[in-house]
Parts: sequence; structure tokens; C-alpha cells
Amino acid sequence: MSYRDPEFLTAHIRSIIEFYHPTCIDTERGGYINQMLDDGTVYDRDTKHLVGTCRFIYNYALASIVLGDPQFKAAAEHGLTFLTQQHRQPDGGFAWVLGADGVVDGTRHCYGHAFVLLAAAGAAKAGVDGAADLAADVFELLENRFWDADARLYVDEIAAGDWSAIDPYRGQNANMHMCEAMLAAFEATGETRFLDRAHLLAKRICVDLAAPGDGLVWEHYHTDWTHDWDYNRDDPKNLFRPFGYLPGHFTEWSKLLLILERHRPEPWMMTSAKLLFDTALEKSWDEKGGGMNYTFDPSGTVLDTDRYYWVLAETFAAAAILALRTGDDSYWDWYDRAWRYSDQHLVDHKHGAWYRVLDANNKRYDDKKSPPSKTDYHPLAACFEVLEAMRR
Repeated sequence: MSYRDPEFLTAHIRSIIEFYHPTCIDTERGGYINQMLDDGTVYDRDTKHLVGTCRFIYNYALASIVLGDPQFKAAAEHGLTFLTQQHRQPDGGFAWVLGADGVVDGTRHCYGHAFVLLAAAGAAKAGVDGAADLAADVFELLENRFWDADARLYVDEIAAGDWSAIDPYRGQNANMHMCEAMLAAFEATGETRFLDRAHLLAKRICVDLAAPGDGLVWEHYHTDWTHDWDYNRDDPKNLFRPFGYLPGHFTEWSKLLLILERHRPEPWMMTSAKLLFDTALEKSWDEKGGGMNYTFDPSGTVLDTDRYYWVLAETFAAAAILALRTGDDSYWDWYDRAWRYSDQHLVDHKHGAWYRVLDANNKRYDDKKSPPSKTDYHPLAACFEVLEAMRR
């Protein structure tokens, strides 16, 4: 078996979607049931996380494109209806978490709205009616509520019920996923405003803001977008905003920069993509146990030795696209190494899908396969992007 075989990648997309489908389809309340144990048992039917809803839509849209199965397009349509009718609130924003009785957390997260745009873009690619219109609506919402024209970046968090209550924290992660969503929206619609914004976001993060870190992407910033080198220094395992550099975000940016380069090539894109990828593997790969450590500090010292599923998925996607773009077989070697580790330790060959996180000894912490908002969007989308790069 070759991990580079399109038939393998296609089959892997099917294996992921078939772990969740049809159990995740909520036929009573609408939307999806996200919370499953390793064996597919549902442990929470009620929690509806915005990012989980959007990722399921995107998964189903990509699966319908690759596999040509109309039930997956219908499942994407099912989720898009719930997204627009339940997550979307009267003021136009999208609520972060819903429960059985309505909104549990109405905070407006830029990160969540990036995934709304990504879901709309994916659904539009799959031919879902109304998806392109939703992408246009979300772009305008983002422009009016989240876009900081002076900084030329998006703000991170806005309180529920008050669009003026903008949190002082600024972060690159939401802007990275906004770049991803803009690229997908451009590919779905051909509208250059999406490509323009993706290009601007990539250059601001990977060139302008990366300069003080010798080209490396830092996560956390003050309100004026100066680096906050101490943010969560005392909480290095924070789930959403850990201290330190994230190699997984380096390889994710590498992938995005190369997708951007297809549509609007400029020399800095390849330079940055290679620097981020090469540094990520140099600093994080564990030669003894395999896999990638999660974070390291500015001195290069590893902080968090956990192995997250999404990091390996983004890495094999970036490696394949780099290999195809440059002709350098060393990137195929990294692709194969990332896949071999993932196949041995992260892919659940008994039940399907990927385990979320392992410790440094490659052991699971619990039996929760998909807590909110994990839907295996990272490995499924990574397989899709490798297939797309091969097709091109």
C-alpha cells in the first residue's frame, strides 16, 4: 500500500465519513450530533458547537465531491439549514454553543465565523443551493463587525448581544482560518474579493508579523498587534490558546501559502512555506517515539509533548503539496513518515476515524473520539487537498 495512491486517499475519506455517518445526523433537532466515543457511541446528544456544525458541513461537502454519493450532499444541506436557522441569531452573528434549550454561549468568535464561511464555500463547491449566497452574506458580516481596517486583520472575539464589546486579545489562529475560508470561497465562486482578502491575511501574518520572529508565526498579540510574548506563559497546555510556537500551525500555513500561490503566485509564498515547514519538523519531530511535539518556546525548547491528530494531518498535506510543487523528494519522505506514524498510532483501524490526542508514549488519555468540535475535518480535508494537488 502506498500513502501516495489516490485510491488510498479516496478510501480514507470514505472511512472517516462512514465512522460518523449516519449516526451524527440529528433527525429530531436538526444539525449534527458531535460527541462520540471511540466505538461510535453517542455520549452527548444536545451540545451543538458552531465549529463542529460547520466542519461536518464541510466534511460532507468534500465527501460528496470525491465520492459522488448524493446522500453526503444531502447531509451537507441538512447541516446548512441548521446553521442558518439555529446558530444564526437575529443580529446576524452565529452563536458559539447551542444546547437543548437554545443558546448556551452566544459569544461571537471570529474563529467560528471563519468556519461558517468555510462551510458555505465547501457546500457551494458541492453544488448546494444557497451556499454561495451565504458565503457572500458572511463576508459582509465579517467586513462590518470583525474587520479592523487599520490593522488589516480580523479581531478575535466579540461579546454576545453587543457588537461594540470587542475583546482586547488578538490572535493569528482566527486569521489563518479566515485565510483558509477565503481561499475556499474564491475557489467555489471565482470572486476575486475572497482571493484579495486571503492574500492580504497571508502577507500580514507570514511576512509582516512574522518578521520579529525571523519568519516564524507567533500566536498571540496585544490589541495593537504587537507581539504578546508572555500570553499564557503559565498555561502552556491551554486547549485554545497555548503559549509558544505551534508547529502544526506552521505546516498548516505552509499548505495555505502553496494553495494561495496557485492563484496569485509571488516569490515570498514559497520562501515562507518552506521555512515554516522545515522549522516545524526540525523543532518538533520526535526521532525516538515518532510524531510531532505540540509546542516549543522561542528558545526552541519543547513545551508540550502531546501528539495532536490535526498536526499530523496538516503536515502530510503540506508535505505532499511541497513535494509536488518543488520536485524535492525529501518532502515525500516527510509525507510518508507523517502517514506511517498516523496510521500506526492515530487512525482507529477497528472503528474508524482518528484519535484526537496522544501523550508522548503514544497513549490515549480517554475514550472520547470526537468531543466538540472535532469531526476529523483536518485529516479528511488534508486528503482532499492532496488529491486536488495531484489532480492539478
